[in-house]
Amino acid sequence: LFITHDLGLAAERADYLVVMHRGRIVEKGPSLAILRNPRHPYTRALLSAILEPVPGRASQRRILMGDIPSRSTPPSGCVFHTRCPHAIEARARVVPPLEDVGAGHRSACIRNHALQTVETIPA
Repeated sequence: LFITHDLGLAAERADYLVVMHRGRIVEKGPSLAILRNPRHPYTRALLSAILEPVPGRASQRRILMGDIPSRSTPPSGCVFHTRCPHAIEARARVVPPLEDVGAGHRSACIRNHALQTVETIPA
């Protein structure tokens, strides 16, 4: 078990990742699948925080806005909906299940199919 916010470091050491937010699993699967195609908005935010030592390259960092939920009284529904850039009203009511998004990769976002996939590293 290796706990970190640095998914790049985790992927170097593990073949399989589990991404958690506020004690709930929001995404899990093979490391390369998550790095290449993160499906949950929280995973995308974590990956955007990885520093890239490329001079002159503009940062693609995703700054999370919104209210940070209380640990003692977490929000109803999706634990990330108060800070999610793709939040819709249903996220405040529904706890999204982990859904298969391909090849053993699972994500807990009710907008899995609506969000455009993003390849973060080349295949």
